Amino acid sequence: MTNRRHALQQARLYLVCDGIPEARLRAALRGGVQIVQLRLKDADEADILAAGRRMLTACHEHGALLIVNDHPELAARIGADGVHVGQDDVAPVQARAIVGPDRLVGLSTHTPAQVDAAGAEAALDYIGVGPVHATPTKPGRAAVGLELVRYAAAHARLPFFAIGGIDTGNAAAVRGAGAGRIAVVRALTGSPDPERTAAELRAAIGADTEIGVGAA
Repeated sequence: MTNRRHALQQARLYLVCDGIPEARLRAALRGGVQIVQLRLKDADEADILAAGRRMLTACHEHGALLIVNDHPELAARIGADGVHVGQDDVAPVQARAIVGPDRLVGLSTHTPAQVDAAGAEAALDYIGVGPVHATPTKPGRAAVGLELVRYAAAHARLPFFAIGGIDTGNAAAVRGAGAGRIAVVRALTGSPDPERTAAELRAAIGADTEIGVGAA
């Protein structure tokens, strides 16, 4: 992947998942997923490396980016396109120092103050905004609703992906709140037809419309 930041600007649909079966991953990629984040919270280093290298091949064959959650060192070893960190993980500037200037660095945000602070962080390329709806993938994290999406659409200085309980039933409402990019987990990992679901999600957020830095 030679121009990661250009690919990021074009991306609308972002899948966050564990080391899912390759057939499911490829189906989601065929349906329109443009970024995949490997999130293996409790796995050991060897498992993350193995899953990441397998998924990197599939992603790049479909023109998609691979991001690794939490582990900038492993992202670099895998050859991934970037790393995503949370508010309590390694600082973005440290992640940037590890992965280098050419890979992407993303950050989760949950409040207007965090959205604003991210815009002043030179090490970052994009942010996640959420969780929009309550989700079991983030236990104990209160849903922020559409208000934070609206805030990010108006104020974010970086590309942002709305995330948290988004599916084909509510993606259009999230788009209506100003998000031109969404990230999903269960909508695709639990779908009986991930290729079709990915295509429906892309359609719901306006896959062929132009979007700017923040959202619309």
